[in-house]
Amino acid sequence: MSLSNEQRNFIKKLKRQKIIIFLIQLLIIGLFLGVWELLSRKQIINSFIFSSPSSCIKTLKLLIKNGDLLSHINTTLIELFISFGLGLVLGLVIALILYSFPLLNKVLEPFLTMLNSLPKVALGPMLIIWFGANIRTIIVMALLINLIVSIVTILNGFYNIDKVKLKLLKSFKANKIQILKYLILPGSLPTIMSAVKLNISMSLIGVVMGEFLVSRKGIGYLIIYGTQIFNLDLVISGVLLLVIISFILYKLIVYIESKVIKKQ
Repeated sequence: MSLSNEQRNFIKKLKRQKIIIFLIQLLIIGLFLGVWELLSRKQIINSFIFSSPSSCIKTLKLLIKNGDLLSHINTTLIELFISFGLGLVLGLVIALILYSFPLLNKVLEPFLTMLNSLPKVALGPMLIIWFGANIRTIIVMALLINLIVSIVTILNGFYNIDKVKLKLLKSFKANKIQILKYLILPGSLPTIMSAVKLNISMSLIGVVMGEFLVSRKGIGYLIIYGTQIFNLDLVISGVLLLVIISFILYKLIVYIESKVIKKQ
């Protein structure tokens, strides 16, 4: 199907807008790093406490030279993807069960709210005793943080489905499985993708919190180790690594979302 001139111009306008937004974002990052470096070199801020971009780069180069950086990043990513995958699958399955059985949902709703509001770090000592000082504790910590959010988000998406379409399917005697397959899941796809975005960020938070508690590897371990030896360059370098990883993962999910929604 050929596009009209108005449609072509509109598409070109959208592309230009995306490029402009991206360039502005790069400019903001560049200005932030430049001002930070300048303030540090002029001793307007304490370079020992606040570090500087150049010091962070030197620290990362040293970690690469020692062969430690990739090992720490790989450890965090493995823990992240395991907890993310488990949280997303369990969240979707539990949300489907709760949607299919409204009475069960009403019974469990206050408990889900309580669990979601519970400070997960308070459970850290118990998790170490139950699961040991290993990767299982880190994954469980991440699951405690991401699972309830995924369940609630996906479940809200199910309940916000077009009621007219739902009544139409029921009038044609569609069963629960058919309604889930042809209406609920496809219609909730944007909400599920929103849950994916929340899940990946919550999983990263949970993994880092878990690494603070028990890990001997990972970016969270680098941060807590840098704090213990008062190496603020290492601490801030670890934080910057987390920012970069979260940005890359977010962009990747946004790209996948655009392809999935477009295909649907």
